[in-house]
Amino acid sequence: MGKHVVHGALGAAGLLGLLLVWWLGVHLFGEADGLSARFSPQATLNSLVELLGQTEVYEHVWVSLKRILIGLLLALLIGVPLGLLVGSYRHLEAATTPAFQFLRMISPLSWMPVVVMLMGVGDQPIYFLLAFAALWPILLNTAAGVRQLDPRWLQLSRSLSATRWETLCKVIIPGVLGHVLTGVRLAIGILWIVLVPCEMLGVSAGLGYFILDTRDRLAYSELMAMVLLIGVLGYMLDALARGLHRRWVHA
Repeated sequence: MGKHVVHGALGAAGLLGLLLVWWLGVHLFGEADGLSARFSPQATLNSLVELLGQTEVYEHVWVSLKRILIGLLLALLIGVPLGLLVGSYRHLEAATTPAFQFLRMISPLSWMPVVVMLMGVGDQPIYFLLAFAALWPILLNTAAGVRQLDPRWLQLSRSLSATRWETLCKVIIPGVLGHVLTGVRLAIGILWIVLVPCEMLGVSAGLGYFILDTRDRLAYSELMAMVLLIGVLGYMLDALARGLHRRWVHA
């Protein structure tokens, strides 16, 4: 219990330090342009409280979370089966690793012009870009989990004359689930970073769209409030992924 209290106190101290750096940065670099009052922590928090009282903000948040969920589900549907195959067959791994590493190193945002030309504006290109971004950590972690399975469990499965489907459901999937959840946590972090610029692709809702809207209206305190809200929501998503991972690992 005492250890958790210490960690909580240190975390709170870190957040206070970040708030102090924010305040100093605004006053050092914003005074000359007269922007310190718009970007200050106090103005931002006041705008955030006002925004949280408007239903419009929750609609934008829901749209963004829905896009994250769909992109993550698409990545899971593709990445987990592919990772199971790659991790199970050495020759397939050797054949696909160079291609996967090549594609993984291409920023998802660099595909934006191509995807818009092929799919047009709207949700479809966003889903594609988010799924592309989330695919690689899920695929690679799943494959790594298969390779790290205890071979004695597989031998036991064969000695009991288990079918391939039974081995997959009873041995392989439970054995790699921790690695899959690690990949999901990494994917959520990437998705949350990629989401905001993706939502600037001509859509009319979402956190990225709302950022552009506040900029066009010169509502700088609201813009900073949205940046703060994006950080809070991303932290909560990561905490949820960490909690699921801990629950599975220690189950």
